[in-house]
Amino acid sequence: FFEYKTQLGKIIAYFKYQTTKLINQKRDSIGVKFWQRNYYEHIIRDEEKLNILRQYIIENPLRWENDQLHPNNPSKW
Repeated sequence: FFEYKTQLGKIIAYFKYQTTKLINQKRDSIGVKFWQRNYYEHIIRDEEKLNILRQYIIENPLRWENDQLHPNNPSKW
């Protein structure tokens, strides 16, 4: 299990690095952070949980402006 997490972490880190680089090149904003730190992994065990996560993925960007991690919002930590 530990080796799986280590490999997954490397894959996620590489994906974030490469996509940030491409997005910043297109936006002409080299060096700007795009992704939040870390990631959340979850085992999807049934169709109901899958549908809940799908809905979350669809709706989550709509909540970004109010998110406590949004750069324009004061930190709660």
